[in-house]
Amino acid sequence: MTDFAALLAPTDGQPSVPLIPVTKAGLDGWLASQSERVRVAVTAQGFTAAADSMAILPGDGPAEWLVAVGVAEGQLGPWALAAAADKLPTGRYALAGELGQAGLGWCLAQHKFSRYRRAEPKGARVLTTTSLGGISTAASEAEAVALVRDLVDTPASDLGPADLAQAVIDTLRPLGADVQVTTGEALLQKNFPAIHAVGRAAEQAPRLIEAVWGDAAHPVVAIIGKGITFDSGGLNIKPGGGMALMKKDMGGAAHALALAKLVIQANLRVRLHLIIPAAENAISGNAMRPGDIIGTRAGKTVEITNTDAEGRLVLCDAIALAAEKNPALILDFATLTGAARVALGPHLPALFANDDALASELLAAGAQIGDPVWRLPLWAPYHDMLKSSLADMVNSADGGFAGAITAALFLEKFVPAGVAWAHFDTFAWNNAARPGRPKGGEALALRASWAMLRSRFG
Repeated sequence: MTDFAALLAPTDGQPSVPLIPVTKAGLDGWLASQSERVRVAVTAQGFTAAADSMAILPGDGPAEWLVAVGVAEGQLGPWALAAAADKLPTGRYALAGELGQAGLGWCLAQHKFSRYRRAEPKGARVLTTTSLGGISTAASEAEAVALVRDLVDTPASDLGPADLAQAVIDTLRPLGADVQVTTGEALLQKNFPAIHAVGRAAEQAPRLIEAVWGDAAHPVVAIIGKGITFDSGGLNIKPGGGMALMKKDMGGAAHALALAKLVIQANLRVRLHLIIPAAENAISGNAMRPGDIIGTRAGKTVEITNTDAEGRLVLCDAIALAAEKNPALILDFATLTGAARVALGPHLPALFANDDALASELLAAGAQIGDPVWRLPLWAPYHDMLKSSLADMVNSADGGFAGAITAALFLEKFVPAGVAWAHFDTFAWNNAARPGRPKGGEALALRASWAMLRSRFG
């Protein structure tokens, strides 16, 4: 992985190219303080200080130059310098002013997923800054986001349930976490019937991946991620277009793993309980069928009305397991419904929470650090849509109405009363490239959740 810590450095007096953030409102005032050569160069390049624009300008000496970067008003946001970091030549750049949150985008703009295609070496663009506190924060968060992106971008041919389990082991065991994996028929023996039902048709057996870290005297924080490594839809098979991106259906697991890593690295005062139910929703003679009735760890029965609503099935067993540890908080991440994307689009994860204070903290944290989320309601009357005449509930409501809400209500049935719980229905994908955010896997709601946990338990 990219060495993000090497891309940001304290100001140290070494030769560096000045990098100057300029707003549209401040452009004229800044130009008034510059030489005639700079003003001519700005005009020639058509630089208006629009966000994500830049101009390379002459300095005082024959070998000197500087960079003006267009930014929005206020503190630098996470992506303010990303376009410049991607376009500038290799070298050292000295930031004029405070780093703000811009170190994240500076780092991530230089990260490429190159497992299957050799990237042309470009060399590092190092940013020096006087904002010492922002350097380590930006580097660790960039590493977490890159972990999510790389896992999501990896195709199912190289990231099945076994590979996902290995990724958790490789990431967390070196940090001191105890990682245990329950596989295949052992899921039935240990009472994870819903996970087994979803994944039993695949060549790679389903798994329950569990990691524990921290002082047992500290509050238990359960972090859960949906780990469907590929989703064909099962017997309710998806059309080809709907299946094209389904390698990313383990995006929730990638978020959960990255968040767990941040928690451990920061040594938060929590007892961390990471739970990732991993399975491939495949088709074979023993695949889960519409009309089947399956059990769950919590003892509730579920009538299967749609085999393509499998994510909530693996998550309900995971939530039931988390509940057994008497957690202070449960967070789950899942690429759960297309309905959330219809409602909010690709950039805005849906947040559901049974606790208003928790929801408010997450919304505020996301707004502050440029990782926005949007709360949708756990609208209790829609529980009627999940009624079954044969079982305790159906897994998918008829009619297509309120799909994200009914999915969240299904999960809520497994959350114990009095336990604060937040559920993120996230896309985990950039459908188009933006500065610092290439098309492909993406972490959405990861940093908002991390900011909330750091505030509560730091």
